[in-house]
Amino acid sequence: MATYDVVVVGAGIIGLASARELLRRHPGLRLTVLDKEPAIGCHQTGHNSGVIHSGIYYAPGSLKARLCVQGARALYAYCAERGIPTERCGKVIVAVDDTELPRLEALYERGRANGVEGLELIGPERLRELEPHCVGVRAIFSPNTGIVDYSQVARAFADEVQSAGGEIQLGHAVQSIFRRPGEVTLETSAGTVRGRHLLVCAGLHADRLAALTGAPREPRIVPFRGDYWVLRTPRRYLVRNLIYPVPDPAFPFLGVHFTRRITDGAVWLGPNAVLAFAREGYRRTDLNPRELAEVLAFRGFQRLAGRYWRTGLEEMVRDYSKRLFLEALQRYVPELVMADLLPGPSGVRAQALDAEGQLVDDFVVNVQEGQIIHVRNAPSPAATSSLAIARLIADQADEAFALPAPARPAGG
Repeated sequence: MATYDVVVVGAGIIGLASARELLRRHPGLRLTVLDKEPAIGCHQTGHNSGVIHSGIYYAPGSLKARLCVQGARALYAYCAERGIPTERCGKVIVAVDDTELPRLEALYERGRANGVEGLELIGPERLRELEPHCVGVRAIFSPNTGIVDYSQVARAFADEVQSAGGEIQLGHAVQSIFRRPGEVTLETSAGTVRGRHLLVCAGLHADRLAALTGAPREPRIVPFRGDYWVLRTPRRYLVRNLIYPVPDPAFPFLGVHFTRRITDGAVWLGPNAVLAFAREGYRRTDLNPRELAEVLAFRGFQRLAGRYWRTGLEEMVRDYSKRLFLEALQRYVPELVMADLLPGPSGVRAQALDAEGQLVDDFVVNVQEGQIIHVRNAPSPAATSSLAIARLIADQADEAFALPAPARPAGG
């Protein structure tokens, strides 16, 4: 049985981007990507809103801030080279009343500190020019925020991996991992795979795979489902591009917003954020008793729930109430009526949570004993940042795995 130089677990956008980068740096590297699904990008990659984020929201100096700004530039360039459609449609972040103005202005300063280009603070008149049916007292206009189909990007990454001699093995669910010096053995549902080094980009199952290698289980992954409604086609004129709220410090997620899709021009409304009752629980009825019990027994989740129980309860109620969801949307677009909202898709966010109940806000990439790299936390804007995250991971692999020196400069 052949032994690979690097085995990558996870054929989502981060795993594929990282495999691509490693092969660009090290032609001839024996590399394979494993995934338990029958196709690539089946989970977070294939269930996101398709926004190319600008980097405005994230703490200055954080990996999210730096890699999002770098990654967005690299992604636009990559898509242009590969003929993948993108659109710099722009986004408005809207303060609906005066109480939100201090947070809006702080967000503007944060974006400037992060190096986000072209940001403007605008008043109601300019807001009406950009989004005629949106109301607000002031807004941030981010002209370089855009949209793309990340599934198409992931397919392009996969094509490059295979063209460079890498393999993608689907239907390989990892069941156990054994380590010894110079070798990692993975027992999968489709047989045994061996490698000198391992890169784990397992998303919703990142903590489980870490535990299989002997790494700490924490931070834990807690799955949060986000449900969307879709704007009825004749009413799409109500939303030209992207309308976002000012983040609410009383709620650990962003809140409902309006997103135009590049693939078909549809407008997605949402999402909310509620605890998913299974790691891959895309429907309200999806339930995995063992996975749910693990979350409820986790001290970190208990502490998070204790702080945000009221907000969480409101989100759960709104998840089942179209009327309440509509009311949240009407704060920004008052002309919306009940008939405008059609059932839409959903996604599950793999959110890392520590034992104290704090959401792990930044990207987390750990090296385990020079043999394994774990991507422990990579929620939004990971897709936007994928090329920049891949460079970070490849830099760590070059050092930790003692791979040959890069054969040529790593580009985007």
